[in-house]
Amino acid sequence: MYILYNIILSVAAIFIAPYFLLKIIFAGKYRKSIIFKLGGRQAKILTDLKNGPRIWIHAVSVGEVTAAAPIAASLKMKRPEIKIIFSTSTETGQEMAHRFIKSADAFIYFPLDIPFVVRKIIKSAKADVFVLVETELWPNFLRVCKEHQMKALMVNGRISPRSYKRYLKTAFFWKIILDNLDEAGMISMVDAERIKDIGLNSAKIKVLGNAKYDGLASMVSPVLQNEIALRFNVRENEKFFVAGSTHEGEEKIVISVYQDIIKRCPDFNLIIVPRHIERTGDVVNLLQQANLNDIIKLSDMNNGCQRNEERIIIVDVIGELFKVYSLATIVYCGGSLVPKGGQNILEAAAWGKVIFYGPSMEDFSQEKTLLENVGCGITVKNKEELSQGIINLLNHPEEIISRGEKGREVVLSNIGASAGYADLISKYI
Repeated sequence: MYILYNIILSVAAIFIAPYFLLKIIFAGKYRKSIIFKLGGRQAKILTDLKNGPRIWIHAVSVGEVTAAAPIAASLKMKRPEIKIIFSTSTETGQEMAHRFIKSADAFIYFPLDIPFVVRKIIKSAKADVFVLVETELWPNFLRVCKEHQMKALMVNGRISPRSYKRYLKTAFFWKIILDNLDEAGMISMVDAERIKDIGLNSAKIKVLGNAKYDGLASMVSPVLQNEIALRFNVRENEKFFVAGSTHEGEEKIVISVYQDIIKRCPDFNLIIVPRHIERTGDVVNLLQQANLNDIIKLSDMNNGCQRNEERIIIVDVIGELFKVYSLATIVYCGGSLVPKGGQNILEAAAWGKVIFYGPSMEDFSQEKTLLENVGCGITVKNKEELSQGIINLLNHPEEIISRGEKGREVVLSNIGASAGYADLISKYI
């Protein structure tokens, strides 16, 4: 089975490699990480670690880093003697990890799933336990973990409906891969049943909750809010419509909704945070086509430009969305009016904000249910419903506050999972 997987991987690489090469040359994407992912320049980072049990925690990107942060902190508090190696797959995730994972002793990039590359990094890491945050199953890596007698765990495990359907089609293969996991801590019973259906032995599965609640609750602070307000030169009583993690096709809707808002509330401002910052130019073009030209980009503000009369801010810098949500009067969370499965609505809820989103929330269905039960989350089907829903709420400011506070309480009431995951990991040290 592994032979077939590696043959498919090799054939795919022939076709994919030119695409990535062009991205590196012309867009600069992957330039910082590609050498590391191929096994270069990381051995010294790992060999310089001091003595002590080594735990390798892997979080794919920004969202997984949020979940990993409280788990790593709790683990270090319980077992201060351990050395934490922290890896990410993406460059944005690496930036976030350096900022938020204070308990890590070394930061590396996760290797590409090529057998000789994987073996080189695992040999250098000499970790006692590998901890996978959420779900990204790499067959060669997990197999080599077992070869080197390195325990492999999953924490904060989740299987989205879309992933579940894909995994089920090839469950015969994934059962072999999942046999390499020693234990899996899952977010919910739904996720536990899904990973069992895919092939993991039920004796290895525990339901421990969502550590993202812990991470977000600990990050909310007046200091963080004041910092972003000062950078944005926010004036007293300014109101903001924040559109976070928007995808192609959503900015046009957001801009139209904003135009509806300012017809009734002329003092409103707009903050757009594209999911992929390389699309910033497209967003600027859409705003200009709508005759909205009072625009400033966060990158320009970071380089010394001051926001004065600009009513529209485009956040073209990675890792700022969570703080930006603190400024919002009303939030729209993207990836949901287009079929992308949604984005993390808990970030805005942690700040006590009312959140609108479209029907495509498959990847965050449990969070959606929790927030909708208290009126903090609101599903809309199209631009008209989004516009009308926001305007209706703006006519009842006390309701915005009460709904948002109930959402914040939901986040706080679900904290505590990270300690359970830390206990799970500690068993294997």
